[in-house]
Amino acid sequence: MTTTYVNWGESKVKLTWQKNTLLPPYHLITSVHGFCFQEDQLLLVDVNDRGWDFPGGHIETGESPEDCFKREAREEGYVEGECKLLGHIIVDHSENPLWTKSSSYPKMGFQLFYKMTITNLLPFEGEYESAQRMFVNPNDIASYYHKWNILYKEIVDCAIQ
Repeated sequence: MTTTYVNWGESKVKLTWQKNTLLPPYHLITSVHGFCFQEDQLLLVDVNDRGWDFPGGHIETGESPEDCFKREAREEGYVEGECKLLGHIIVDHSENPLWTKSSSYPKMGFQLFYKMTITNLLPFEGEYESAQRMFVNPNDIASYYHKWNILYKEIVDCAIQ
């Protein structure tokens, strides 16, 4: 397990990566993300208002976490593939003085991470929230993704193994 602190807006939040193939409680899953690979290249998408990022988002009503990730990968990156749950980041607001019971997220929530092996590269149409896609060497992702941190490095390493 690796832990780091990040600033989200004006909040300081504790993040801990936990490699695990068991799902946390469904109601505490705040988002689902993943790394999509085509051979040895990693997909990045240029998401409106976020810049270069990896696919991910929020679960819709009645959707499983894996289905959510597959939908997000298809909408943002126009890819389909086989998925494997890698684990989750524990998002802990316990030390965040700005967190209240009326906050949008639970005091302790989970961001799930999947690895997708791309089996179908669809034509990129940019209909949803991304403007373009590209494939990069996983070692170069920090050059494109401005929120890169030690946890994401550990998750990508886990996905590559």
